[in-house]
Amino acid sequence: MPININLDVVLAQRKMRLNELSDAIGVTMPNLSILKTGKAKAIRFSTLEAICRVLECQPGDIIEFVEEPTNDESGKDEKDDNRAPRRSGVGVFSRCKGRG
Repeated sequence: MPININLDVVLAQRKMRLNELSDAIGVTMPNLSILKTGKAKAIRFSTLEAICRVLECQPGDIIEFVEEPTNDESGKDEKDDNRAPRRSGVGVFSRCKGRG
């Protein structure tokens, strides 16, 4: 994924533990852990604002965009290779009950 979360790095620089941050901003430990490990799909601006306020940092210190390398040999981006293969002749609705 081209978005990296550096919350663990900023926490280490501030010598703060995740549970201290959790208490300070009112976000549960499991939710912060999901964010810290990079498994989060989204973050609310209010949460990001609270994290930045407590850690005295900027959003860019926590969230980083990293360009994914492209696969120049095939002429396609890597994201094209991650798509599910298409099944010819089988539509989504043809597999549903009552459709056909």
